[in-house]
Amino acid sequence: MPQQTDNSLRSDALQNRERILEVAIAELTRSADVPLSAIAKKAGVGQATFYRNFPTREALVMEVYGYEMTQVADLADQLLNTCPPDQALREWMDRLARYAMTKAGLADAIRQVASARDCPGKSGYAPVAAAAQRLLDANRKAGTIRPGVTSDDFFLAIAGIWQIDSSEDWQPRLTWLMDLVMDGLRAGAPRPSGAR
Repeated sequence: MPQQTDNSLRSDALQNRERILEVAIAELTRSADVPLSAIAKKAGVGQATFYRNFPTREALVMEVYGYEMTQVADLADQLLNTCPPDQALREWMDRLARYAMTKAGLADAIRQVASARDCPGKSGYAPVAAAAQRLLDANRKAGTIRPGVTSDDFFLAIAGIWQIDSSEDWQPRLTWLMDLVMDGLRAGAPRPSGAR
């Protein structure tokens, strides 16, 4: 049997970790209580490999949460590079809201972890808050939203999305609520959206 080099071992370990995370995202989205052994089995790794990467349920959930929040945060920069600021903000709001609605099981898993400890998810949320602030700053600079809106204000304004029942036909209501928030952000803007 050929000897594996350190690089191939590292590559295999990284692939195992990525597979575990991919499966965990899907499984935790379906159910917050999925057994870790089921995640390991679907990822095609043994228990020892699984626990070497994620020694506790909390470690796995927070890693998934951090990964997902990074994806949401990175989207803000992509949108700012390809759209006018007000369109970027509105599209990001829609994607953030849809993420919240489709990841209900993951949100339950995060809540369970947060209630068991001293809210470990706060630091994972920081990239999303910073992304929202970048979007708000770009819009403020462009004159497309009212002055003085902070990221705290923004998240309080959209907090209602977490009250929508994800088991119903939530898309029309979600779109309406996000349009309502965006209209509120635009009210009192120095320059109306679309004005040059």
